[in-house]
Amino acid sequence: MIREFSAGGIVINEKKQILITQHSTNKYWGFPKGHIEKGQTSKEAALREVKEEGGVEAEIIKKVGESKYVYTNKTGEKVFKVVIIFLMKYLSGDIQDHDWEVSEALWLSSDEALKKLSFSQDKKLLTKAFKML
Repeated sequence: MIREFSAGGIVINEKKQILITQHSTNKYWGFPKGHIEKGQTSKEAALREVKEEGGVEAEIIKKVGESKYVYTNKTGEKVFKVVIIFLMKYLSGDIQDHDWEVSEALWLSSDEALKKLSFSQDKKLLTKAFKML
């Protein structure tokens, strides 16, 4: 089984809204996240992905947790994926400046985000992040 490691962020703005993104290919709603590149720390990767997929600069407050799951890639191989998620504070930028991997980015209240998120693990991480504030 292939192993993949990614990192991302739950970004919260000054209005206590959460940044969520819709993946352009799979159409699921989640947090901006992506692969940890060679030589990068999980924190560096998370900040880079928030900028690329969410269009914003943020700072890390603390680690929220991990999401672990198995999926089948395009070649039919099973992949065990671990995604490290950090709680982040919005600093600057515009969510419309996201890259091609994201079809839409939204700022939503915590209740709206919980309804919109596609995966139960993301919902649990968001609930945990709000308890950390």
